[in-house]
Amino acid sequence: MAKIDVNSPEILKEIHDLLKLCEVNPETFESSLIIQQIQNSLKLLSEGFDHGKLKLITRTFKEMRYAYRVFNQYPGRRRISIFGSARTPETNCNYQMAKAFSNELAKQGWMCMTGGANGIMKAGLEGAERGSSFGLSIQLPFESGVNSVMEGDPKLITFRYFFTRKLMFMSHSDALAAFPGGFGTQDELFECLTLIQTGKADIIPLVLMEAPGGNYWSAWEAYIKEHLLEPYLISQEDTRLYFITTSVDEAVAHILQFYKRYHSSRYVQDLFVIRMLAPLLDEQVEELNKEFAILVKSGKIEQRGPLPEEGEFLDFPRIIFHHTRRDMAMVRALIDKINQF
Repeated sequence: MAKIDVNSPEILKEIHDLLKLCEVNPETFESSLIIQQIQNSLKLLSEGFDHGKLKLITRTFKEMRYAYRVFNQYPGRRRISIFGSARTPETNCNYQMAKAFSNELAKQGWMCMTGGANGIMKAGLEGAERGSSFGLSIQLPFESGVNSVMEGDPKLITFRYFFTRKLMFMSHSDALAAFPGGFGTQDELFECLTLIQTGKADIIPLVLMEAPGGNYWSAWEAYIKEHLLEPYLISQEDTRLYFITTSVDEAVAHILQFYKRYHSSRYVQDLFVIRMLAPLLDEQVEELNKEFAILVKSGKIEQRGPLPEEGEFLDFPRIIFHHTRRDMAMVRALIDKINQF
């Protein structure tokens, strides 16, 4: 098939006419993104993709669109994602702990997200109750499918691919909790740590939970320190990215403390913006400059209002600085400092 010039005037006119037919203004920024999606789809016709690759791309796009649509119907509430084994029986102390933990956060207005299966996932949804729960199920031939809590719920989303499911967990989570589990739990945990450590995901609290008397996480941390920290494969500050506890109260307190003053953050070009629920004193800003100078590429940490490019949370005070885009664990330490003032 001949190569398609998706930037030709003829094709661009047809795309613009299509948007107008859908009663959409083709000149907006949002429309420009849709135009790029259509152009990239047209490129698939002439670039030698077989039907298997085309099916994967199409299914991925559909899964992401549908999942975002579901989440967009429930804005404004904080969400905790809970990972853990689907094989944990309901009589197990970790099952009861997960249920109590999600229940306590639900009392604070949080919603709960799990994989939608049984074990720890069902426990988290039971504690939060159906109205405050999301189920992100995965199609697997050897598991029983959706648990009784989420069955038939419009907040249940079924995925074919793990990578789209993981994306939804990370992009909609304000905190993460992991209970003892197998390969899947470890995979999700290490991916979360990697994304936060490298700045590819927002910094959020990550708690590793286990009922008293167990050694799952203590053994895990011993491995991390011996085989990753001691040979300098990670930094000492990276151990701040997770918090191990055997207490529901400690886990809840750790998560709520993270949002005591901190609200959210984003990049505006090279500037890192941290939004806060309450302003800092001038001397507190100076203290941040002294303690966290390593994070600043040029200039200094300043407190100010929103940047012109920002379009949300405009009433919140901010601290803004030119970030090196490194040392994300130190950014976590900076957030902790802000919350401790």
